[in-house]
This record gives sequence, structure tokens and C-alpha cells, in this order.
Amino acid sequence: MSLANAPRPLGSVLIANRGEIACRVIRTARRLGLRSIAVYSDADANARHVREADEAVRLGPAPARESYLDIDAVIDAARRTGADAIHPGYGFLSENAEFVAACEHAGIAFVGPPASAIAAMGDKSAAKARMETAGVPLVPGYHGDDQDDDHLRAEAERIGYPVLLKASAGGGGKGMRVVESSGDFQAALDGCRRESKAAFGDDRMLIEKYLTRPRHVEVQVFCDSQGDGVYLFERDCSVQRRHQKVLEEAPAPGMTEPLRREMGEAAVRAAREIGYVGAGTVEFLLDADGRFYFMEMNTRLQVEHPVTEMITGEDLVEWQLAVAAGLPLPRAQDELAISGHAFEARLYAEDPAQDFLPATGTLERFGLDLTGAALDADRVRLDSGVDAGDAVSMHYDPMLAKLIVHGDDRDQALATLNRALAALDVVGVTTNRAFLQRLAGHPAFQRAELDTRFIEHHHDDLFAVRSPDAATYAQVALQALDHLQGEASDAPWARRDGWRLNAPRQVRIALTDPAHAADAGDSAAVVTVRAERPNAGDDWHLSVNGERFQGHLQRLEGDAVAITLDGYRRRYLARHERAADGDRLILGDAHGEVRLAWRRLDGVDHGHHEVDATLAAPMHGTVVALLVEPGQRVDKGTPLMVMEAMKMEHTLSAPADGHVESFHFQGGDTVGQGDVLLNFTAEE
Repeated sequence: MSLANAPRPLGSVLIANRGEIACRVIRTARRLGLRSIAVYSDADANARHVREADEAVRLGPAPARESYLDIDAVIDAARRTGADAIHPGYGFLSENAEFVAACEHAGIAFVGPPASAIAAMGDKSAAKARMETAGVPLVPGYHGDDQDDDHLRAEAERIGYPVLLKASAGGGGKGMRVVESSGDFQAALDGCRRESKAAFGDDRMLIEKYLTRPRHVEVQVFCDSQGDGVYLFERDCSVQRRHQKVLEEAPAPGMTEPLRREMGEAAVRAAREIGYVGAGTVEFLLDADGRFYFMEMNTRLQVEHPVTEMITGEDLVEWQLAVAAGLPLPRAQDELAISGHAFEARLYAEDPAQDFLPATGTLERFGLDLTGAALDADRVRLDSGVDAGDAVSMHYDPMLAKLIVHGDDRDQALATLNRALAALDVVGVTTNRAFLQRLAGHPAFQRAELDTRFIEHHHDDLFAVRSPDAATYAQVALQALDHLQGEASDAPWARRDGWRLNAPRQVRIALTDPAHAADAGDSAAVVTVRAERPNAGDDWHLSVNGERFQGHLQRLEGDAVAITLDGYRRRYLARHERAADGDRLILGDAHGEVRLAWRRLDGVDHGHHEVDATLAAPMHGTVVALLVEPGQRVDKGTPLMVMEAMKMEHTLSAPADGHVESFHFQGGDTVGQGDVLLNFTAEE
């Protein structure tokens, strides 16, 4: 496709955005031979999108309102660099009619719809009225101008509870609440108005019938300036948290061809009603009976557009640039077809265990081990705005990347997604990767039993933290032994692989499950593995809390390993992570991962190896009290000392009958994970 000879020639494009979408637009621009221009704030001076662009212009300080949202600064950057077009990405100024008008005034092509179309869909109440005129099905509701409290309450009663209160000018879940009964209405209305006023400067409300278990299905539409429009099929975006999408897929499971055509044609009618040009998404609620209702139209490229690209083979950014250059749509409706199934998982810097609070830090490692996971590079795509070494700041959206996969059908695509999630190697910043694995691996998700409250319905399963079993500890111990062997020296006195003169190799390893250590009332979260190896090359003989195993580990390509335990061989991805609070071993596959802190226990084993393990600090904390005197004889189970960690007290007890020889710490001392707390001699 030549854009240089288009009705509105394009030779360069400025991307008025950051992160993964900026990198994604740059990739297509480069392929089309366009000069790419990035913009950046002070916080993003060394960001990936700046590094990848041909040119880059500073906008201003880190706060978005002083940089990425500064219309004058963006237009000035385009003028300075001679940009022919501005691609807004999504978020920031992408749906700002004033920004579109500023581009038009400056004579710069805006890669998106006209300002009038954005304004038409920006007011949700007015948009509903226009959709009704266009014959697009609407959820029963109220979208009128009378905003009196009593009138709104009466409309809610007419519609029937439960109802959904939504900010007329809103989006992204702000100013939105479900009201279950009349008694809850006023408080919910007041709260929505406050949120809407703060977020959008507008506290007008609309009311809709709340569908109890709907699916969120959206249709990708495209229109050109010649008046033609097509739909590129649908995406299911039902899996959400706080009205924000987490997992998306295309096509929507269970969709029939007649329903697909009906929704697609309704979406195109919606776009034509407002004189739309470019890429847009019409969002619908779909109930269990196959009835669908218009929610809203996003007048921009969507975050989840790659799943549509995967099933159609089209580059939607290329389509956007072509339409912005005045060219007709690259394909007619009858030339578009669905091939296979695709998923997208959004990787966020956030902590699901802490109510999805955003996380910050520096990415020590960031990558996708396709080789180790035995994945086809043509079926897996990682759209990322970061690299290893990049800082994740508090200033912007916490999304780091999007993992997109394709398969011949839904089951194959889902299996690929699970393998790809396991292959993501992210160290230095807390992410939602493990949560995504639990979502994608949940039986209800695998059966495509989807609705917009999926996470809420399956909360206990998705947030449960399962303790590893003895076999898992044995597998991770083999990983630790392999790591020790890698550090071994030929000198006998420097070896770390358990070598002993005239005796079987023997190593003792303490493994701690950090997810359970804080909940353990004693030191039960620390497991000691005793490993013996009769001769070099033999299987290790492992003892885990009295259970015995025999096995070995074989390194494969990339981070892949094969672990054989009692004759059962499985493939995993194995990683070692060094952190300020101790080393971690990570062992994962398509079903999830286990992450254990570990250390080697030094000293000769006299048959009481469990004693040393249980008298080491299971985590970082503070010594609260010593409960016995040095030299005192105690029975097994006698409380010896109390630690406090993560606002919880943990009592360490005598692992056997014996004597406390001495304490290494006193009350008030801070101890690190793995520190030996006291000397204990067990009775023979």
C-alpha cells in the first residue's frame, strides 16, 4: 500500500501516545515506509517508544495533563517535525473532539473520526437517542434531560430493579453503580454524581436496566470517507474487573452466523448514523436468549484490536492510515472471513492480592521464552511498551503489555494462551500474570461460561492460594540441586553439589512458601528436603516431610527443563530469581506456577535435619519475645520464641526433645529470612 500517492499523501506520522500502543503504531508505520515521530514526558525520556521511533519530541513534565494531554504541545511537536498525520492511539486525547479540531486547523490529518462523530458518541444520553433513531436495539432505560432526583427515582421504578446508574459523560467504570433496590437508590445516585463531576466535570446520569448475567460483546467497524462501512466481526470482552477488561477473545463463543450478521449490520448502522470515518467499536450487551442491546461506541482503536487482527489477517493500524490518507477501505464485507480463534491477556503492573493496586519498580527481566515453552512464533504475539531495565512509574496506566495468541479453534488457542502465560518472564515488578493463569485455567472459562461478573462469581477459586504438596517441593528441590551443581567447582572444598569424601552426595535444602509463611502459626511453612545421590549421574533420593521420591532434572532449550519424579517425566519452565529478601525458585507450566524461597542448609546431618530448618526464620520479621532460658531442657513442641512479621505473630516451637543452647537474637531485633535463630541440641 502506497500512502505517498494517496489523495492526502502521508510520509510521516506522529503518535500522540506512549507505551505499547505507541510501539505498535511505530511498527506498522515502519513497515509502510512512514517516518515515525514519538512524543514523551520527562518520565518517559528513555521509554521504549522513544527508543523505537525515528524522531521524538519532549512534551513536558511527567503529569499527563502537562504533557500527553497538552493539545498545544502535541500540535507544536507535529509542526516542528513536519508530521503529515497524528495517530492518537487510545486513551489520552484519542476521543477528544477539541484535539481533532486543532489537528484540522493545523492542516494535519487526524488518524480517527471527525470531531462531530466523537462529540455525538461522547454524550451517552444523546448517543442512545440517535441509536434508537437508527434502529439499533437499546437496553430499557432513561436517557432524558430531566435530572431531578425524584424524577430519576421514578424512572428507576418504571424500569425495574436492579438498575445501572451511569455517568452520561463517563466511561471506564467511573460514575457507575448497580442499584439493587429503591432503598439504595439515593446513596448510589449521590456517589455516582460525585465521581462523575470529579472525573468528567459533568454529573448528569442515565439509567439502564441491569442485566444480571450478560456478556459484553463488541463489534469492530470500519468506515471510509467515501461512505462505505464494514464490520470485522466481534470480540467477547466479558471477563472484567471494575468494568475494565482483562481477557478478550474473538470470535465470541457460541455466536451463530445469523446473530453475527445482525449485530454486525447494527454496528455499521450506528457508525453511519453519526458520519463515522476510521476504526470504531460498537459495544453491546448480549443476554442468554441471544438478544443484544447497544451500550456505547468507542470512537477509536480498541486495546483489544489484536485479536481481530489475528482472526482476519488484517492490520487495523494500516487500515486506519489508509482511510486517513483518503483511500477506500482495503476490503469489502464479502472479502472478510474468520480464521481460527484468538485470545488477548492484558499484563498489568498490579497486585491482585491487594485489590489490584498498581505496582511500580524496575523491570529486571522482561521477555517471552517461546523456545523454552515450545511455542510457534506465528501463533503468539507480545505487544509491549517496556523492556528489561525500564522503570514502571506511578504516572500512567499500569498496563505493561498484551499477550495475544491464535489457534485453529478455541480449545487450541486457550492451550496456547496458558503455555504462553507460563513463558512470560517478568522480574522486578509485581504483575497479574499468575492471576491471568488462574483465569485462563478456570474450568468455567474453559467451558466459555462467560458473563461480565465472571471474576466476582468465581472469586474464591481465583484468589485461593494453594499450598504446594510434597511432590512439588521435591520437584523444586531438584531445581535447587541443579542450580547448586551449576555453581560447583572442581575443587572438593569449593563444591556445592553435595560431594563428600567416601560417602554419598548429600544436600539439605530449606524451601519456604512465601504465600503461606505469613499465615503459618509456627514454622510449618519451611520444608526441609534431604537429598542423597549414591554416585554421579544417579537419580537423587529425596525426603520431604517423611515422603520419599526419586528423580532427576534435565535441562532443555531456553528456560525449559524436564523433571522426572518416580518415573513420571514432565516439562516445565524453571527460573531462578534473586531478590533483596532472598532467592526464589520458580517452576511453571501451562497449569500455573510455584514460587518458593530457598536456601541450602549448611552443616553435617546427624539425623536431626528438621531441627535446623525449623529453627531458621521463615521470613523477615522482628523478634518479639524469648520464651525459655538458654540451657533449658524442653520437650518437643514447647514454644521457644515469638516473631512478628506482616503484622502477625509466629511462634517457633521445639522440633524435638532437647536443649536450647543459646539464642542468636534478643527481643526487638530484626531478622532476615533464613537466619538461624538459636542453637538447639536434640536428645538422641
